[in-house]
Amino acid sequence: MEFKEIFEEWDVYARKKQLLDRDFNKLSVINNANKKIIAITGIRRCGKSSLLMLFERELIAGKEKVAYINMEDSRISGKEGILDEVLKWFGDDGFLLLDEITAIRGWEGWLARVHEQLKGKLKLIVTSSRTSMIHPSKPLRGRILHFELFPLSFKEYLSFKNIVIDGTIVNQGKLENTLNEYIRYGGFPEVALANEEIDKIRYLESYFKDIIGLDIAEVTGDNINVVEMFARYAIESSYFSASKCLNFFKTLGYKIGKEKLLKLESYSSASYLFFFVKIFSYNIKNKSQYPRKVYNGDTGFYYSSTGKKDLGIQFENLIFIELRRRQKLNEEICYWKNKDGTEVDFVIKTGSSITKIIQASYDVQQDDVKKREIKGALASSNEFHIKTALIITKDLNAIEHVDGIEIQFIPIIKWLLSS
Repeated sequence: MEFKEIFEEWDVYARKKQLLDRDFNKLSVINNANKKIIAITGIRRCGKSSLLMLFERELIAGKEKVAYINMEDSRISGKEGILDEVLKWFGDDGFLLLDEITAIRGWEGWLARVHEQLKGKLKLIVTSSRTSMIHPSKPLRGRILHFELFPLSFKEYLSFKNIVIDGTIVNQGKLENTLNEYIRYGGFPEVALANEEIDKIRYLESYFKDIIGLDIAEVTGDNINVVEMFARYAIESSYFSASKCLNFFKTLGYKIGKEKLLKLESYSSASYLFFFVKIFSYNIKNKSQYPRKVYNGDTGFYYSSTGKKDLGIQFENLIFIELRRRQKLNEEICYWKNKDGTEVDFVIKTGSSITKIIQASYDVQQDDVKKREIKGALASSNEFHIKTALIITKDLNAIEHVDGIEIQFIPIIKWLLSS
């Protein structure tokens, strides 16, 4: 089979495949492609390939010249000069959508060269799950613009499950049941569409192992058993510090250095397997010395890996992922703790200032839990001179004024469905 036939085969497949739409700013991507190489990044199996195919349909509707090719195809991935063959076939103008481009040797140099020579004519939109896309080499710096895709939001999850919001009591019960399923199994599209629990768990375990093997161990060159041990440790840890992780490995008889653990932290973050959230502090030394809070790239990993049904842990993890999805370019998500040990789950830093205070509390209806969450909200509000704080709850919807601070309690479903 000639290369041309392979390219055309993928393009026809992309145009015909049945797809569910995603809530993604496609127009922003298309407009920015006139000036930059667009890279769609995100955790493996979150839907990047499908999103690229949805881009194609959007562009076809706009009468644009466009083609899609999956570069992981074994018939082309190892071929020398295959990207130039793509260019010969497609031409030097229009939108070229290259899925998993990092499977091709020399992809960075090719992208840099073609972008420089054909800027404004050929628009390149590419995807990859690999960490090399997150940290490109020098030739691509300044030329590439990243757009992140995450697993399904709750809105998207409801759409995938064909659940319409109509405000009835019956519908509210359906939303609550769906939310519990969403928290437990996460938002991967294939998992959302699976009917049986055993299939959902099987998919999640497969994704977890693929990320460990292909996106971390293969890139770092580390033993896959070491990487998996690191991941299993992180998935059950609320906080992460290299020193404590080092002690964990020592108790199991592993000889491993602190630098390697920090490298694994970095690469597991770049692959979106875990997010490591730093404490907020004006003191740089404090930020580096305090442990990071650990969140999974999808809430389903916790249940599939541990078998535990801990709604409190997954509830907070879900809120973090949604905050990360909504995060603006000038924002940073941190946690906060004062000298007394009073803590706030999330503080949003805009520039050098804290602008939002957010607590995650599944069981806030319990008096002791409510007092603890309010105590943290008040302490941080006074610290940062903010007059409002948000506490996201399972079902409490209320506003209380305490010591001049407005405490807003909002149910998780209402918050997730807000814009």
